[in-house]
Amino acid sequence: MARKRPSQRTIQVVFRFGHARGGPARLPRTPKEAVARLLRGNRQFAQLLDPRGPHVPRVIPLDPGAIGYGAERGIVPVQRPYAAVLGCSDARAPVEMIFQQRSNDLFVVRVAGNGVGSGSLGSLRYAAASFPSLRLIVVLGHSQCGAVTAAVDAFLRPRSYLPLAANYPLRSIVDAILVAVRSASLALEAAHGSRVAGRPGYRAALVETSVALNACLSAYALKQELDGSSLRVLFGSYDIASRSVRLPLAPRGRATRPEIGLFPPPDDDEDLRVLAVRLAASPSIASLLRTGGDAPRH
Repeated sequence: MARKRPSQRTIQVVFRFGHARGGPARLPRTPKEAVARLLRGNRQFAQLLDPRGPHVPRVIPLDPGAIGYGAERGIVPVQRPYAAVLGCSDARAPVEMIFQQRSNDLFVVRVAGNGVGSGSLGSLRYAAASFPSLRLIVVLGHSQCGAVTAAVDAFLRPRSYLPLAANYPLRSIVDAILVAVRSASLALEAAHGSRVAGRPGYRAALVETSVALNACLSAYALKQELDGSSLRVLFGSYDIASRSVRLPLAPRGRATRPEIGLFPPPDDDEDLRVLAVRLAASPSIASLLRTGGDAPRH
């Protein structure tokens, strides 16, 4: 008997190359407007492959002037990004596509594990000092991050760390993430008991809790450097399966805080601890503890 092939849905994405009516689109004037534009773009991106969504083409305008087309020889467009994003190098997490933004909208820094090293910090300092249009700095982690998974495996199986001893550049990435992994392990114990490491899905739950905390810690460090009245620092995690930027968060009291979105980093160590426990206690992390999830192995 022949297997039935899954039904396929035609998805139409149109890149419209031309000058927008009335001139270039207005840049966000406030961090709140910048967040709204990013999340609107991510919502549209997430709905592209949703079979329940409307069957309409997604049109992304491209201003030729933003990439230098039509300019006089030797004249290039002025950079005018409204948001800077510190993302991971993972090929499955293309930042402009995730947020459905155009050329010259985002100043993107990508490094394995989205950590705040000297290169990424210098780049973001440059953006904050050089672009008056900048309203937002976002740290974007993502689910099943390979760099975070390597740090988790080094934490759980110290022998797997030994091959990194002679590879200082790679070891420095893992070392930086181990702070988030240790914080995540303590949060899982606080939320689920001291024997949580024996649960079938502990490794997968530790990876995803560490992903969120690693982005949070990077945003916390950047907040001390760059946050101000006209420039905010936020963080989130891109879920590869749902294509949404979100955080696994347990409800606080009776109020349910939505998972979808970008979030401010904590103000101090105690707020960071509370947030870590909320992440560890969330329904999605609890589900991973029960089922084992699908965290990658190396």
